[in-house]
Amino acid sequence: MEMCQSADCKLCDFMEGKKELETSFNRQVQQANKCKFGRQGVCCRLCANGPCRITPKSPRGVCGADADTIVARNFLRQVAAGAGCYLHVLETTAQNLKEIGEGKYATELKGLEMLDELAELLEVEAESPKQKAVEVADKVLADLYKPRFEKMELVDKLAYQPRLEEWNQLDIIPGGAKSEVFDAVVKTSTNLASDPVDMLMQVLNLGVATGLYGLHLTNLLNDVIVGEPEITQEEVGFKVVDQDYINIVVTGHQQSMIAHLQDALISEEAIKRAQKLGAKGFKIVGSTCVGQDLQARGSHYKQVFAGHAGNNFTSEALLATGGIDLVISEFNCTLPGLEEIAKDYQVKMLAIDDVAKKATADLIDFKPEEAEEITEEIINQALISYQQRRGQVEIDIPTEHGFDDVVAGVSERSLRGFLGGNYQPLLELIAEGKIKGVAAVVGCSNLEGEGHDIFTVEMTKELIKRDILVLSAGCTTGGLQNCGLVSPTAAEFAGDNLQAVCEELGIPPVLNFGPCLSIGRIEQVAVEIAKELEVDLPQLPVVLSAPQWLEEQALADGAFGLALGLPLHLATPPFVTGSEVIVETLTEKLPEITGGQLIIDGEVESTVNRLEDIINDRRVGLDLV
Repeated sequence: MEMCQSADCKLCDFMEGKKELETSFNRQVQQANKCKFGRQGVCCRLCANGPCRITPKSPRGVCGADADTIVARNFLRQVAAGAGCYLHVLETTAQNLKEIGEGKYATELKGLEMLDELAELLEVEAESPKQKAVEVADKVLADLYKPRFEKMELVDKLAYQPRLEEWNQLDIIPGGAKSEVFDAVVKTSTNLASDPVDMLMQVLNLGVATGLYGLHLTNLLNDVIVGEPEITQEEVGFKVVDQDYINIVVTGHQQSMIAHLQDALISEEAIKRAQKLGAKGFKIVGSTCVGQDLQARGSHYKQVFAGHAGNNFTSEALLATGGIDLVISEFNCTLPGLEEIAKDYQVKMLAIDDVAKKATADLIDFKPEEAEEITEEIINQALISYQQRRGQVEIDIPTEHGFDDVVAGVSERSLRGFLGGNYQPLLELIAEGKIKGVAAVVGCSNLEGEGHDIFTVEMTKELIKRDILVLSAGCTTGGLQNCGLVSPTAAEFAGDNLQAVCEELGIPPVLNFGPCLSIGRIEQVAVEIAKELEVDLPQLPVVLSAPQWLEEQALADGAFGLALGLPLHLATPPFVTGSEVIVETLTEKLPEITGGQLIIDGEVESTVNRLEDIINDRRVGLDLV
């Protein structure tokens, strides 16, 4: 079957060797002809008079809505859905933390230092760790559940002061975040709002809620529950799959839901049960963002974590290696295409959160107080699947796929520690021009343009060639890892100045912050640098790019970046190009509103030229030239 290409050539070689295998790579070719109305965001199907499509001859829908209104409604709905996804993860994580504190979730807190710091930040005065956990969780949940007319209190504690002042002036401080999502859906319903600018301001409002709560706070709570990231070297690619183990893939973003399972899989009892069937034990194989979260915290989970195999669009091929025995889905990036491949390769599928319930998966609804029983059921299912399928399916693991020396576990705190306790060494390298600036290359992977991760990899190579340090998070990182750009040897692709820095410090030119949640960590690095320089974020030689964004969550991430006042590049346009007002506001007027700016460019060289020009302008503004 014809298929789109990937920057990961060894992945392509593997799939081409399995002619019977149908994956997203094949379906992308079959779906190559896109609806231009959908692409531009000018299709409206909110009422029975539709779907209405805006054209030069029909500039308004039946109700009278024009292109600007229709595009703004569609865009706000997408961002609301993306924000809702992240807020669901925060809610789950906070509830799990509370249950641990109350003794109802049978797992131990691994990040007590972070718990103490978070308790101090949120003004929690409890003495015992468990009571601190309960009160921290309660403060987060109380803010999350406020009505829209009550502003979220923790924004004041989490936001960078100059940004907070800007957001107050613009009146985009969110009320209760779940209420903001609810009201965004209401606002975009039939025959309600028609003001595109008002709807764009709510997009920024949702961006603030997404960034500070769905990203930043979720990271901190996870650090308490499952331990903080620590810089290590890890193995990546399909080579991490060891057929001598019972291999479990977890797809999603909610590591706190598998905290008990992770520990139970390496218990003496579990290992003995696996050995009775001829396996050495159990391994969790990383796939999608929860795998990258495990990779970032690999120092805590070396015994159970096999390594990260790849990003969202490698997951189908991963099952086709035959070495995976069980798939657990707990959130998105769980492709529906996994279902048929799991059936063909006799891989059992389970869902532990009904938001990720697949048609062919059994649902074991996760409840923290039932963690021991749920873990036991998962282990039983893994044992049964291993026993039934091994010997019945071909195991074909391409051991040459991947790298052995990927640097992982970078966070705003571990990076600061690596630099000696503060960001001054990084600032000195930037001031001296050894590092020209910083580009955050983040977000998803998609199959558009030239194919899987191709734009992302080529753009990253061009950025580092120009001495621009790249920080990466999300499925973007999964692709960059499997193409060798997150290994120290990738210094050879960097410009002379950046190469010298990388070789001296023993680091790659692309720093791996882990899952898409860690976009919040990268933006926190920008905040800390701004604090050191005593400037606002729009003054920094820092740019963002989500070149191959995929999901609505990515649009919510982007809204936060724009609210922070940072330039944001997308290679694939969001579905807004049918509205002159929306495009003009995001690309031209926003710099005067938040300092941020949307850049849409599908060509690598012109994109990097534009981003480098912005970095150079910011350097001039800071007297760094």
